[in-house]
Amino acid sequence: MNSSPLLLSDQFLCSICLDVFTDPVSTPCGHNFCKTCITQDWDGNVPYKCPLCNEHFTCRPQLRVNTFIKEMVDQFRREAQQEASSSSEQQAAKPGEVPCDVCTGPKLKETTEKQAEDFIRDLEQEISELKKRSSEVKQLSQDEDHLHLLQSFSSLKDAPPTKTWTEVRVHPPSYEGTVVRALALVEQNKEKILEMKRIQQFAVDVTLDPDTAHPNLILSDDGKQVKHGDVKKKLPDNPERFSHCVSVLGQQSFSSGRFYFEVQVKGKTDWTLGVVRESVDRKGKINLSPQNGFWTFWLRNGYEYLAFAGPPVRLHLHPGPQKVGVFVDYEEGLVSFYDVDAAALIYSFTGCCFKEKLYPYFSPSLSDGGKNSAPLIICPVDQTH
Repeated sequence: MNSSPLLLSDQFLCSICLDVFTDPVSTPCGHNFCKTCITQDWDGNVPYKCPLCNEHFTCRPQLRVNTFIKEMVDQFRREAQQEASSSSEQQAAKPGEVPCDVCTGPKLKETTEKQAEDFIRDLEQEISELKKRSSEVKQLSQDEDHLHLLQSFSSLKDAPPTKTWTEVRVHPPSYEGTVVRALALVEQNKEKILEMKRIQQFAVDVTLDPDTAHPNLILSDDGKQVKHGDVKKKLPDNPERFSHCVSVLGQQSFSSGRFYFEVQVKGKTDWTLGVVRESVDRKGKINLSPQNGFWTFWLRNGYEYLAFAGPPVRLHLHPGPQKVGVFVDYEEGLVSFYDVDAAALIYSFTGCCFKEKLYPYFSPSLSDGGKNSAPLIICPVDQTH
């Protein structure tokens, strides 16, 4: 027996954020929470305990995503989306549109009024017919010619056809479906913005390290912008410098906690962003994989977005981000990329094992004859959404 997703939704709610699970993880006591929620709840709180049953843990548990619950939640989301789509189609909305009360309200009202007017006209016609028949019967009842009475009565004995008016209903237009969908979208956007603000709390000031920059890269005086130049500068080939890949690292390193920074990529057709461990190879051709110490997200050819997670994971983003946020949780082994303007998660590397210092990583790629000459710009984080 299939159950409505609406009836099952309570089973998929995190008891901390009261929203549908995102990356659900299980504690040793068997309770489930969003991974971000439980890790934030434990930060700075010792001893560690379950927020639901208060069971204490001697050390911070290693959390892994509960794949069974995640699959159930994904199925729930799909069914809810299909239900919303079905409801939207019944409201006669065009593909990609949400019915608007301002636009559809007058049309629905006009349709309802016409339906009521048609019912009233039919009812008045039946009443007129019945009155006419009643008058004829009354006249016949006064006729003293019994033969004529019987002949006339046979033609009047069948009552005129009538509707069962007690079953007729005029339904006013309902905006419940539209309102529910609109509220759901507002709530979804609110949650996305709140999540973005939580992440932005960990913003750090990042500047570019000229000692690591490839000789073809041009850095701004304030260390916030980098672009590719056609002229290769004569610079000392120190161990920190990238000699083959047109890359540069941030001056700041991180070996614990959480950190976040934002980079403007507007106007570019190729770029790579992310974080790297301190010991990465900087001299030859580099395979930007986690196995080699690179956790990166990139754009190629103006439209191909990939997360390099071993084999690249192709990401379908339309439109693509104009500003990318990079968030790292060192202890949790998490690297996430966000579309800042949309307040949307793009991709996350999870289960990473960090044992060295991590550095922000930037590659503006080749200028491609000027097509990709725009710089990567490290932006101040705006927390006033």
